[in-house]
Amino acid sequence: MDRALSAPGKLFVSGEYAVLWGGVARVAAVAPRTEAYVRRREDARVHVCLEEGTLAGSVTPKGVRWAREVPQGFLFVARALDEALRAHGRASQGFDLAIAPSAVGPNGQKLGMGGSACATVLAAEGARYVLEERHDTLKLALLAHTLGQGGKGSGGDVAASFAGGVLRYRRYDVSPLVDASNGGRLGAALVESPSVDVWRLPVPRVAMAYAFTGESASTKVLIGQVEARLEEVGRRAFVARSDTVGQSVEEGLAGGDFRAFTEAVTAQHALLLELGPLETEAMRRVLSMASAYGCAGKLSGAGGGDGCILFAPDAEARAELCKGLEARGFHTLLLEPESGVRGETHVDARLRAWMDALV
Repeated sequence: MDRALSAPGKLFVSGEYAVLWGGVARVAAVAPRTEAYVRRREDARVHVCLEEGTLAGSVTPKGVRWAREVPQGFLFVARALDEALRAHGRASQGFDLAIAPSAVGPNGQKLGMGGSACATVLAAEGARYVLEERHDTLKLALLAHTLGQGGKGSGGDVAASFAGGVLRYRRYDVSPLVDASNGGRLGAALVESPSVDVWRLPVPRVAMAYAFTGESASTKVLIGQVEARLEEVGRRAFVARSDTVGQSVEEGLAGGDFRAFTEAVTAQHALLLELGPLETEAMRRVLSMASAYGCAGKLSGAGGGDGCILFAPDAEARAELCKGLEARGFHTLLLEPESGVRGETHVDARLRAWMDALV
């Protein structure tokens, strides 16, 4: 039994930080996609093949018994496999899982499009398939990714990679699942727990793009810094304002008055900057150019690097903006909403080769 899979990356459209504190985020699932390949074994061994190398172990009802300490680069995938086996809750055959590296920019830096969340979703869905389970992959991936981040993160990136499209999302409380996992009741808890608050929005009628600034940022570190500066009362006030602006952004995605939409996007960006120095000089240059081309934009994600999501009234204006940005050294991507995690008919040759090389 084997299966090829792929899942998209993500970009936040609105609601960054607010979603951590009970607010609503809008998140887009976007290319480039990441591919994976999973294959069941005849024995009880497990192998995870990544670009960094291979991690081996053996299956148990309480997770994988890894042969060595899990390296940082394998952390999210390993956690997803552990939780999938805990949800399964009984002896099973082993399997091998290979996941391609996430996309990088021209200089080899990560693009900041949710690579760890995408890998977590692929691992959770791949394990569910070979274990022949019917549990909720999204809930399990949210659990694994939250644990991998030490409790930080909203899960919006996980939801986008799983469900696809442009989503309205509210943070899911995984603490009951954590307790259930520790108590040997994860399979039942995945069935009994509330549904994830996620809704797919209509396909945007504005053209979207992404500009990478050439600087990568640590989401976990930035979240910690912001939360250390903002007390509970301030967080509640921020969430109320963010939700109001986010609703205007959502309405603007449907088309109509692009000027009003630009004002909403600009307001969302300005609101994020109230949290601290999240905007870099490169971001300022990108957004200044977007304005000069009659387009709109904002930082996407935690800030401090990575890039900006850009909006244009039509495809022609988007093409001109991206051409101008590329001429000034910025890496750009044209964006269209992508479908969520899915099976593929073709196996990435690299992934098959990694797996065939296993002893």
